[in-house]
Amino acid sequence: MNSWFTELQTKDMALSCRVTEILHQEKTPYQELAVYNTVPFGRMLVLDDIIQTTIVDEFVYHEMIVHVSLCTHPAPRRVLVIGGGDGGTIREVVKHQEVEKTTLVEIDGRVIEAARKFLPEISCGLTDPRVEIIVDDGISHVEKNKNAYEVIIIDSTDPIGAATGLFEAAFYQNIAEALTEDGLFVAQTESPFFNRDLIRRVNREVAEIFPLARLYLANIPSYPGGLWTFTLGSKKYDPLKVNKRILASLNTKYYSLEVHKAAFTLPLFVAALTK
Repeated sequence: MNSWFTELQTKDMALSCRVTEILHQEKTPYQELAVYNTVPFGRMLVLDDIIQTTIVDEFVYHEMIVHVSLCTHPAPRRVLVIGGGDGGTIREVVKHQEVEKTTLVEIDGRVIEAARKFLPEISCGLTDPRVEIIVDDGISHVEKNKNAYEVIIIDSTDPIGAATGLFEAAFYQNIAEALTEDGLFVAQTESPFFNRDLIRRVNREVAEIFPLARLYLANIPSYPGGLWTFTLGSKKYDPLKVNKRILASLNTKYYSLEVHKAAFTLPLFVAALTK
């Protein structure tokens, strides 16, 4: 087979990958779902023609969205993951022995099933006995659960369609109410090259709700621009003051205590988005 998958990453820019095999395609009640085997990125999960995760670089995203937050909180016993049906975020969460229960709320159950079948390296953590899987709307779940979690991780798709509500001030307020009195949350917040207005708005809204709002970075080649942001809102604990020893059992490939600290050192054009 000699074909190409192309993601229109902006209206003026595309990323194309040579596809060696179409492993799966279907239309779910929520979106078009596909899994391709590609030359540059290996197996790739695609939703509505937008790359979600790939075998080659997924570890960067999943380690950075999880370990920065869980190593900032001293006792993350109960963790909520919104979205993240591929299971990569859960895989990293369950590496933390202090986590007693982690709940995955994914709106599209077919994403979970596809990941179990075609992305076992990513979805393997879903079988951990501490994991609860709920196929439901994350927004409504947060509204119904108050003071329930030490850490909430928003592993969302891009702010399009059903995911738009995951980037709004009302949702962040509900997140604050779903957290314990010393809780914190983190969300992926897109590219500092192509989503500056979104990052600026989210940072402002989070800072209005949480005593601490921090932006940090990671390099993810399959995402637009390669440079990616995460926004962390915390009621008490500052990720800049983390001195927690990183256990060897975390078995990370990107994250370390040094990377944790460096991720908050922002280039000037990115730091300007937090002003």
